[in-house]
Amino acid sequence: MPLIEKHRIISQISPPIDAGLASALVDDFISSERRFIQRDWEPGQLDGGQFAEIAARILYHADSGTLSLGKDFGDCLKYIEEDKSDHRILPRSDALHIARVLRTIYKFRSQRGAVHISPTYTPNHMDSKLVIELVRWAMNELLRVFWTGDREAVAKAIRELLQFDVPAIGVFDSGLLVQRVDLKPEEEIVVLLHYGGEGGFSRGELGRFARCSATSVTRAVQNLISPSVRQAVQLANGNYRLTDLGSKRVREQLASKLVL
Repeated sequence: MPLIEKHRIISQISPPIDAGLASALVDDFISSERRFIQRDWEPGQLDGGQFAEIAARILYHADSGTLSLGKDFGDCLKYIEEDKSDHRILPRSDALHIARVLRTIYKFRSQRGAVHISPTYTPNHMDSKLVIELVRWAMNELLRVFWTGDREAVAKAIRELLQFDVPAIGVFDSGLLVQRVDLKPEEEIVVLLHYGGEGGFSRGELGRFARCSATSVTRAVQNLISPSVRQAVQLANGNYRLTDLGSKRVREQLASKLVL
């Protein structure tokens, strides 16, 4: 099973969340993640604002019992924050914490100005980094509050949502293809295992997905699980998955290679 899939999230939160709002929420979350990875700062801020609007309507629907697909962001949160006795989201602190974070996200919809600290680091970069972290937190809280399935499943979903998306991997006829041609064999295996999430992939699957020789795949896997590297581990079912050290390698060395 690859990193948390859209349809699996929607099926676990809808109901109670309206199916259209749930789908829009997940779409905007994925869009925000991908734009951030691709260093597309300004649209990332706009995506955060759209995410906040959808999330506010979800909270309003759950808290009031009234579905309003076009209700204004401010009106939605005003209802959430009103001191009244008929709120449906309990404990109240859950809705209030999310509402406060959504307000912060929403404030970054307007451009912050064009003053550059350096040619490579701008206010838009810093704002987008803040926005994506707030969006991640809000998404995880919404899952925690509205997930209808097994609690361990939602915990796993939240852990996987905290990982990078992998736009460089395409799915074609149920097979995976790493669409970068500049990766070394071991790097390609690491990227695939990152995509594999907590479930990982079997040696056979890695051999089918990786566009390198069987010998290269075997050598890469053996090195990754070796005592001196420990960036991957073999699970009880025979699959391989990344360890925390492997995930650290993705974050620090391969993040720029997860995009096309």
